[in-house]
Amino acid sequence: MATVSAWPSPNSNGNSIPIIPSPDQPVLHADPSPMSPQLSEHHHYLDSCSDADENHQQLDFNNPKNFVTPLTSESPIKTSVSPNANPNTNFLNSVSSAHPPVVLHISLNQDSGCFAAGTDRGFRIYNCDPFREIFRRDFDRGGGIGTVEMLFRCNILALVGGGPDPQYPVNKVMIWDDHQSRCIGELSFRSEVRGVRMRRDRIVVVLEQKVFVYNFADLKLLHQIETISNPKGLCAVSQSAGNVVLVCPGLQKGQVRVEHYASKRTKFIMAHDSRIACFALTQDGALLATASSKGTLVRVFNTVDGALLQEVRRGADRAEIHSLAFSSTAQWLVVSSDKGTVHVFSLKVNSDSPTNDNVHDASENNAAVTSAGSSLSFIRGMLPRYFSSEWSVAQFRLLEGSQYIVAFGHQKNTVVILSMDGSFYRCQFDPVKGGEMTQLEYHNFLKPEEPF
Repeated sequence: MATVSAWPSPNSNGNSIPIIPSPDQPVLHADPSPMSPQLSEHHHYLDSCSDADENHQQLDFNNPKNFVTPLTSESPIKTSVSPNANPNTNFLNSVSSAHPPVVLHISLNQDSGCFAAGTDRGFRIYNCDPFREIFRRDFDRGGGIGTVEMLFRCNILALVGGGPDPQYPVNKVMIWDDHQSRCIGELSFRSEVRGVRMRRDRIVVVLEQKVFVYNFADLKLLHQIETISNPKGLCAVSQSAGNVVLVCPGLQKGQVRVEHYASKRTKFIMAHDSRIACFALTQDGALLATASSKGTLVRVFNTVDGALLQEVRRGADRAEIHSLAFSSTAQWLVVSSDKGTVHVFSLKVNSDSPTNDNVHDASENNAAVTSAGSSLSFIRGMLPRYFSSEWSVAQFRLLEGSQYIVAFGHQKNTVVILSMDGSFYRCQFDPVKGGEMTQLEYHNFLKPEEPF
């Protein structure tokens, strides 16, 4: 359970306004300096650093999409360390060159145009297409970042400590403003943070058996959800403006809970018989893809009524599904597992209303599905489900046993693959012929081939 406290902030009369602790809200640490941004009458999202920068930019927290410094592929690398950095930079550089960083966490931003890597030294931000390191932050003491979540391409990130020597406590979410190169607030909990999700108006924190939903502008607690044990921190949030849909595990094995905040409706879906291993939402929150711990089948549901729309088969052997992602048009679904093969499936449903173009594209996609399905489908009623399963249209084979995060690229029919070993792949698939994907590029993002 979260708690709330904060340093008092001065009101217009110069007096301190105490913030009364509440058992369900985050701890907000702040420097009560005149430069601290003032928000509403009741909630203050304040500066957490004791040494306020007199020249720092005043941020409008009441409109999160305005407090951005866009990150572009042309942005220069800015390597920095914490304010208490060891002045012996030669020592730091020699350590960095002798021991490559260890990746603790990888996450894509909301449109899959960028990704962030948390390491045992700090974090790094990369552009996907073209591939390019945008910037990095390496800390001299501790430095382990176990979770790093971006907010599109803006300067605000959510950080959680991790690894053997964490930079921050594992029970705290630090709100980092890279424009100021420091933390501007924090959320503190009584147990380890398992995951963080963000959208422009919400920040969601996932604990082992609870999910907290906060308003981004003032960090007011909006909703608290109890879940079954969720050590992976599974959670997904839609990104369409004004349509907030959240998915998390339910209270039963194999169950997912869907919250439609606009209509104030909750839907429980019994997606699988075994525990939920992974799930993904479309951008608008209309479709949900789920996989269980068996890892053989992936199911696609309508989030409004919970109807099962499609079922596809990854394979016959058990596997741990690591990542699922829809294409922007919801015509394709990409899946990765510990088996090392990345699969692309054609979907028969679109999250948007069908147009002539969508119908034409869907007919081509379904033709690929038919060719990829079992040749014995004409007697599917007489054979086990395995023989009538829908199989992947395209595949890309990697080393077995590694953890891969996947998404669709911004170029048509491309897939981005990220590995915990520092590998970056961009591949292309043929939507009609299917088969093996073509590798377009490869990089080791821990060892840049040239300075950026």
